[in-house]
Amino acid sequence: MEFKEVHLKSRPKGVPVADDFDIVSVDLPEPAPGQVLLRNVWMSVDPYMRGQMRFAPEGSAIGGGAIGEVVASAHDDFKEGDFVEHHQGWREGALSDGRGLRKVDPDLAPLSAYLGVLGMPGLTAYGGLLRTGEYKDGEVVFVSAASGAVGSVVGQIARIRGGVAIGSAGSDAKVAALKDEFGFHHAFNYKTAEPLAALREASPEGIDIYFENVGGPQLEAALEAMKMWGRIPICGMISNYNDQGEPSPGPRNLTSTIYKHVCLRGFVVTEFEDMRSDFVNDVSGWIKSGELKYHETVLEGIDNAPNAFIGLFTGANDGKMLVKLA
Repeated sequence: MEFKEVHLKSRPKGVPVADDFDIVSVDLPEPAPGQVLLRNVWMSVDPYMRGQMRFAPEGSAIGGGAIGEVVASAHDDFKEGDFVEHHQGWREGALSDGRGLRKVDPDLAPLSAYLGVLGMPGLTAYGGLLRTGEYKDGEVVFVSAASGAVGSVVGQIARIRGGVAIGSAGSDAKVAALKDEFGFHHAFNYKTAEPLAALREASPEGIDIYFENVGGPQLEAALEAMKMWGRIPICGMISNYNDQGEPSPGPRNLTSTIYKHVCLRGFVVTEFEDMRSDFVNDVSGWIKSGELKYHETVLEGIDNAPNAFIGLFTGANDGKMLVKLA
C-alpha cells in the first residue's frame, strides 16, 4: 500500500520553515508474521520535536505521537480495527512489530484526546505538577504557555485540587479563555503586561510553584515572585528552541534561589509511566464531570503537518495542535 510521510529535508536554522521538510511516498508491504500494518488517523506535533531536529539526519523520516488503526495484522495481540497509540507519526501508514503500541478505547474518549489531554501532554502536566512540582492542595501555581496542551491542564489540576491558578498567554483572546473557560483565577498577556507586576497583582504573597514552559523574562519574574521553599518543575523553554549560535542568556536572578531555598528540576514524561493508570482515571473523570476542559487546533492532511509544526512557534495553536489524517 502507498502512503505519504514527512522527511526532514534540512535541519532548521532558527524558526522552522516549510522548505525544511519533504513529503514523500512510500510503499508498505503486507505485515510479516509478528507485524501489524497501521493506517494513521491522527498525528501530533509538539515543541520537543524542534530539539530532535538539531541532530536528526537530513533526509530521514520524522517520528512523533500518532493514533493508528490496525488495517492488517499478523500479530497475536492486535486485530484489524484496533486503535493504538504509537510513535510513528508524521506519516499516513506504518509497519510495527507491536513494541510501543498501546491500545486506546474510542468509547472512553475521542481518539484525538489520546494525543493531548489523555496522552503525552496530559501526563506531562499531571506528573510534572504532582510529582516533580510536589504540589500540595491549596498552593499558588503559575504556569507559562498556559493556553497550550500542557499548561492548560496544569492550571486546571491546580484549581480542581483547591489551588490558585495563574497563567500567561500570548493574546487577549487566550487570556480570556484561561479565565472564562479553563477556570484560571488570574491570567495575563505576557506581550502587553510586565510579568512580575502581573504576578504580584495576582498573588501579592508570592507563588509556590512555577511550571516552566517558556524561559526568558517569565522565568526571571517567577524567580523573583517565588515563596520560600518554592518549586520550579522545568518542562520546556520554547523561547530558546530556535536559538542560533550563542544561546539566549539565562536569568539574571538565580541567586534568589539560594536564600529562598527554591528547587529547580527538569523532567521528561517517561518518568511518569507508573502514574498512567491514576492519570487516566483522574483526568477522564474530570472531563466527564465538566471540571476539566480542553481545546484542540486541527489541520487536515499529511501535507499540512509542517505547517502545524511551524504554527507551534508562532502561537497559531489554541490548545493541542493536531493533524487529522483520515
